[in-house]
Amino acid sequence: MTKLKLGIPKGSLEEATIALFKQAGWTISPRSRNYYPDVDDPELACALVRAQEMAPYVANGTLDLGLTGLDWIMETQAEVSQVCTLTYSKASNQRSRWVLLVREDSPIRTVADLKGCKVATELVGFTRRYLAERGVDASVEFSWGATEAKVVEGLVDAAVEITETGSTIRAHGLRIVEDMLYTETRLIANPRALDDPDKRAKIDQIALMLQAALAARHKVALKLNIRAALIDEIVALLPSLHAPTVSHLYDPEWLAVETIVDVEAVRTLIPRLRAAGAEGILEYELRKMI
Repeated sequence: MTKLKLGIPKGSLEEATIALFKQAGWTISPRSRNYYPDVDDPELACALVRAQEMAPYVANGTLDLGLTGLDWIMETQAEVSQVCTLTYSKASNQRSRWVLLVREDSPIRTVADLKGCKVATELVGFTRRYLAERGVDASVEFSWGATEAKVVEGLVDAAVEITETGSTIRAHGLRIVEDMLYTETRLIANPRALDDPDKRAKIDQIALMLQAALAARHKVALKLNIRAALIDEIVALLPSLHAPTVSHLYDPEWLAVETIVDVEAVRTLIPRLRAAGAEGILEYELRKMI
């Protein structure tokens, strides 16, 4: 088959994306001053592309597959197929969002108050459409960076900027007027690539393994020994996908129990298991879960 051309987002998502592919089974090795990393799969060819430019390259067939944010798909309005969502770029569980922000002392309280105002953002196309749909006539200009500072310094009346918790915005004396767009990383494909049976099979393989790697990050395996007489009490404590795995040890009075649990549950679950009589409790990380 012709190699599938895969776009890896260059910049803030690059390291996290390469780590995710490594966990999923592919080793991608960037080369100094080179935009074409090596990959240990003869059916793949990789290119480093800015997330902001990924969707157009996938849409025009330069790339068959790529990873970028929903925000940049909506900004460019590129005709791509969204294969799946991959939430892996942030340490917390909060989604990134684009917000309309102003100075704390600004009279602007709603989007409608932007009439005749100047707004700075990197997400120009989306912002213009967002305001037009609400009948707001405002000037929207592209910002090359330091967008929040332009609001603080009074260079613009408002800004549309990406945030996760909003703490930096508040620290600068700014106020969020409205959430405009929640965004997540999407695996996107060229529609014509999906029509090719060989490429479609490869895309499905990549999507499955990336999602399996991400699912495993939120779970751990627990293994423990328990006296057979206490098994009902232990099983009642254990969450699992279907039911815990229980097997006999050489000593007929003891059982081995294994299950999969949420990472966040372990800190409270292990003390409860220990108090219920469990011994030899082991926790280990998973690499993939399907």
